[in-house]
Amino acid sequence: MRALLTMLKNQGFWYKLYARRIYLLGFVGLVVAGGYVGVLLFGDHSLSVLMRNIAQRDELIKEVNSLQDENASLQKSLFELKGLEP
Repeated sequence: MRALLTMLKNQGFWYKLYARRIYLLGFVGLVVAGGYVGVLLFGDHSLSVLMRNIAQRDELIKEVNSLQDENASLQKSLFELKGLEP
């Protein structure tokens, strides 16, 4: 191990890289974590897509309810025209 350190000291750049490997690994980990959060927020299966799908679901539920009310009134009119009690 001492021979490795002596050799790295003679090489300058590699010694600095080896001496600061914890900081380098931390930086790489931070970049990876940042990329993952970016994908979660802005990717194909992201938070914005989830919010858009929730809004679309709410609109569809309102449309279904209005169509059900319209269907009920049309059935009532149909039964009245046929002379049946609703």
